[in-house]
Amino acid sequence: MASPATRLDQFNNSWYKPGAGPVKRTIWYFCNALIFKSYWFPVSVFKVFLLRLFGASIGKGVVIKPNVNIKYPWLLEVGDYTWIGEEVWIDNLAWVKIGAHCCISQGALLLCGNHNYSLPGFDLMTEKITLEDGVWIGAKCLVCPGTMAKSHAVLAAGSAAAGVMEAYSIYKGNPAVKIRERVFKA
Repeated sequence: MASPATRLDQFNNSWYKPGAGPVKRTIWYFCNALIFKSYWFPVSVFKVFLLRLFGASIGKGVVIKPNVNIKYPWLLEVGDYTWIGEEVWIDNLAWVKIGAHCCISQGALLLCGNHNYSLPGFDLMTEKITLEDGVWIGAKCLVCPGTMAKSHAVLAAGSAAAGVMEAYSIYKGNPAVKIRERVFKA
């Protein structure tokens, strides 16, 4: 039997710099665990204050529901009047920009990192995520590294997006495909 090609003992992500030192990352870890990932702290105003304190750019009127997991706030930008629902996980190993008036629904995962399965060491890969103004990410959706959701795009519940989502378009499935235009009634 041939030896496996994957060699996790060769994994090395020493090139990756999360943008903050170990002390700041440790303090954030406990703030995230005790306040953000908890149902005991439902107050958005205090969460917004903490995110700004740790370097996030957060607009006015942002609502952050309980049990939200944010990897690195210093790699996060959120526009005005955006809602972040329960159990959202922003795994931002790279920059995540969320525009104004966006809705990130319950259980959505914004994932900026992955592994290169073609290399024996399973090397880490990271790419930013951009969600422009008015984007709606449905419940239990996966937004993959490098995704760009243009203005007012919608990702239907349970779908997985990678690549570019056109403006004013609705996407569904895994992988998500455009199913129709998003039309607002007057």
